[in-house]
Amino acid sequence: MLKLSRLAALLIAGAIVSASALAADKAKAFATVNGQPISQSVYNAFVAEQKAQGAPDTPDLQNAVKEELIRREILAQEAKKKGLDKNPNIQGQIELAKQAVLIRAYLSDYVQAHPISEAQLKSEYELIKNNLGSTEYKARHVLVEKEDEAKAIIARLDKGEKFSELAKLSKDPGSKDKGGELGWSSPNAYVKPFGEALAKLKKGEYTKTPVKSDFGYHVIQLDDSRPMTPPPFDQVKPQLQQRAGQQQIENLVKELRSKAKVD
Repeated sequence: MLKLSRLAALLIAGAIVSASALAADKAKAFATVNGQPISQSVYNAFVAEQKAQGAPDTPDLQNAVKEELIRREILAQEAKKKGLDKNPNIQGQIELAKQAVLIRAYLSDYVQAHPISEAQLKSEYELIKNNLGSTEYKARHVLVEKEDEAKAIIARLDKGEKFSELAKLSKDPGSKDKGGELGWSSPNAYVKPFGEALAKLKKGEYTKTPVKSDFGYHVIQLDDSRPMTPPPFDQVKPQLQQRAGQQQIENLVKELRSKAKVD
């Protein structure tokens, strides 16, 4: 059974349906409500949307869509009786909804006309693999605000105090309660000064001088290292496809924005 949409979506869609219906030829209407036609194109678009979400095209779906559109038209007519279609805020929402539909259609058309090839995805995969390197590290750290604080922590480590206890002094909320543990990662996953210092450590060593980054001063310890085993291409292909698609759209928008005349 097709469920009614949320109120905001219902109001917007209802307004769009009404706007489309006004221009529709009654002969092409699939239904009329209080003499007001609902166009076949609106019905077809709604059915297509449901099918795209996985609903089978059955008589039950068709009847549910028809009932949904009738209810929306009734509500839209009531809204017009109250003059809500003249409200500037409502008009703005309707315009935004129309704009969103056009943008979605344009981007969908653009993506279909400029498909991302398998070769592009594999090239991106190899680039990411190379950037990650061949080794990953299991590290922990203490992050403090001042260099003198970091030096004091190093001095306490030199005296035999446990790193996990000193990590409680860290201002990193994500690791301080876990003994400073950061888990397994590539050095390139961290800010550059941190990653470079980490890669120079041997198992069990900690940095003898504070490591400065944009976050503050770090004291880093290397717990272990192992060869990096990246997931196979086929496993990460969907994520690569999504990332490439997002970048493709971002590049398109930047290009169009650079050419636009804005006063």
